[in-house]
Amino acid sequence: MQERLSALLLRWYDANARVLPWRGIHDPYRTWVSETMLQQTRVETVMGYYERFLSRFPTVEALAAAPIEDVLKLWEGLGYYRRAHNLHRGAQQVAADFGGVMPDSVDALLTISGIGAYTAGAIASIAFDKPVPAVDGNVIRVVSRVRGVRENVGIPSVRRRIEQEAASLVPEQRPGDFNQALMDLGATVCVPGTPSCERCPLRDICDAYAAGDAEDIPELPRKNPPRVIDYDVCLILSGSRILMRQRTETMLQGLWVYPLAEGHHPQKQLPAAVRRLTKLPVVYVASMGEARHVFTHQIWQMKLHLLYTDAAKAPAGYRFVTLEEMETLTIPTAMKAALKAARECLKP
Repeated sequence: MQERLSALLLRWYDANARVLPWRGIHDPYRTWVSETMLQQTRVETVMGYYERFLSRFPTVEALAAAPIEDVLKLWEGLGYYRRAHNLHRGAQQVAADFGGVMPDSVDALLTISGIGAYTAGAIASIAFDKPVPAVDGNVIRVVSRVRGVRENVGIPSVRRRIEQEAASLVPEQRPGDFNQALMDLGATVCVPGTPSCERCPLRDICDAYAAGDAEDIPELPRKNPPRVIDYDVCLILSGSRILMRQRTETMLQGLWVYPLAEGHHPQKQLPAAVRRLTKLPVVYVASMGEARHVFTHQIWQMKLHLLYTDAAKAPAGYRFVTLEEMETLTIPTAMKAALKAARECLKP
């Protein structure tokens, strides 16, 4: 079974592999960067970021030596900024603990910040030809269908079984190509919902295809709906400057936002709420519209407001910035509408 499956899959991969800038190389750093960027992000989105990132940080040492602000700025718009923090910390760890050389074993890779089981397997197999699995969502789906796993993959014992099945399938020869072939198959043919079984090279050895229930596999754990949070986004002007804050919270850590007052306040009550938040005396000027941003576990429902203060000094934890200074800061996509409004307000 293993030999036949790998032969069928690699033959298909040789003819159908997606052409991607991180393919066909044996550079563990580049594999690490690409796999980190690809977490929860579309391939089409990643491609431009990948090239720009490696142009600025071509080696582990270059990334390790860079200020985190530069890393976040280059990551701007890609989202899930914790990945950038982890990549930066991991690069510093590789520089300090491994002499700037990426280790080649899964166990050693797992000691590096931000590298989990999937990424370690991807790096070890793709960059170092180690016959180890790299189990992501695509691989779970393919293996579950081929092997006929009809239990909830969120159950730890079921997940371990799938990982063991995946490990048993990886061939000694071309393990990196095999793992990438599984990923490609799951991304283009063995897709969620209704797969394109008529195009699948594994159709004749697939349990789910034979049973006719591929679209019902895998059984996924139920996700909790994202929490909806209301925010008043406060664009507070002082002359030709606007108030901003660099977040210290885990979510969007290190990124710059405008003051966020939780809840939606009536216009007359907002200045008092802003004063409690920022310790600044403000006057209300105008409503600047609404915006909505969907995170994985949260949805921000935002109302934008323009306010004015005659204070010249920013309160602790905040900073007044000019238009030019604002453009150099890393501002999350959640603030896209607010950023557009702020630019209009600061235009001379």
